[in-house]
Amino acid sequence: MSSIAIVGGGISGLTAAYRLRCELGEKVRLTVYDPAAQLGGILRTISLGEHRVDIGAEAFITRRPEVVDLLNELGLADRTLETTGARPLVYAGGSLHPLPTRTVNGIPASASSVVGLVDEETVARIESEPQRDMHWTIGAEPTVADLVSLRFGPQVVARLVDPLLGGVYAGSAATTGLRTAAPGIAQALDEGAGSLLAAARQALPPISATGIFGAIDGGYAVLVEELWRRGGAEHRRLAVTGVERDGDGWTVIGDGTSDRADAVVVAVPAPRAADILDAVAPQSAAAARTIPVASSVVVALTLPGDAPIPANSGVLVASGEALHTKAITFSTSKWGLRGRSTQVVRLSYGRFGDTVARATSDEQLRHWAVADLETVLGVSIAPMDTAVARWIDAMPQYGPGHAEVVQALRAELPPGIAVAGSYLDGIGVPACVASASQAARDSVARWGHG
Repeated sequence: MSSIAIVGGGISGLTAAYRLRCELGEKVRLTVYDPAAQLGGILRTISLGEHRVDIGAEAFITRRPEVVDLLNELGLADRTLETTGARPLVYAGGSLHPLPTRTVNGIPASASSVVGLVDEETVARIESEPQRDMHWTIGAEPTVADLVSLRFGPQVVARLVDPLLGGVYAGSAATTGLRTAAPGIAQALDEGAGSLLAAARQALPPISATGIFGAIDGGYAVLVEELWRRGGAEHRRLAVTGVERDGDGWTVIGDGTSDRADAVVVAVPAPRAADILDAVAPQSAAAARTIPVASSVVVALTLPGDAPIPANSGVLVASGEALHTKAITFSTSKWGLRGRSTQVVRLSYGRFGDTVARATSDEQLRHWAVADLETVLGVSIAPMDTAVARWIDAMPQYGPGHAEVVQALRAELPPGIAVAGSYLDGIGVPACVASASQAARDSVARWGHG
């Protein structure tokens, strides 16, 4: 029987296994290599008091079709949760402010939308921005910070753009390319928009009657378990360290053992992918090593049901504030779970370039979580249950030129080797599902010609 190896048991690897099973049926043996006892990668659902809580990725963007379509395909559409529509707050200048509406990843489309969040000088600067010459080169890709600071001022970056991007990438506007964070704005500028305000207005998504985020009732474990069941793969708890050519196939190597496979899908973070690909695709490995990564931590707490948690979805924290957290999610308010005897709050820590995830003890993180909540809310907090999850080198940074790096990485892969993961086409779960589906198609096509 022919065999395909899938290296990595996160959402990308599990989706690839499922897609391969659908395409090839029972005529192929699928093996998922992952040293973890529990598959799912950054999708991890735990029991915390009376709640089932996602302590890694929590939500998915519903404007992208991949997860919505996959849930429908798996018969899980009725497990989809929508947000309550509650809006987040921004903690800036030591106080809470409503997050402005109608922005493009924090880049405002009007000066009036940021009144109260930034100072009057910044509001005037945004308002007059269309009167200043827009020196734009078609195809350019500055960092978001460079462009927004130049046109709107540094307060917009610190108090609006950074908080949003920090939650997504564990990075900042200074480490994220414009064509990743706001491709619609880059396109509008390429097409001749005369100002950043005009480009932002053109790039605004259509107003939706529903929220832009979805989740799964019961947590992401529901999706992980169904993908695993449908994929029908074997799980080998093996940390793969490399792949070598073996005639017209491949040898998967790790922990002193080796297995032969007819094709390989490498679905692990960029640093590990680089090490695995070194022997068979050195140029692809070199490209993967140029993609920086960050680490992050999630601290989840349950609080008494009568704890004074706002009816907002959470709090984004501006740069430079005297807090350790970068974002707080009021999960009970966000997903309409009020009415239970306890509430769930998640706090995120760690940004690109810091050592918080690696060097901070669980005890210290719990202390920070309580202190940060008390500072933001102005009340005493008494957690009932707590959990800490660390995600080391799991958050790729999409700097300027990222798309070209990925294109070069894929172009140098030999037939029979495919890649998937959050460092390729997007860090969210929908993008991971898309990259895994492409890897499965590539694997079938190349293997079929091999």
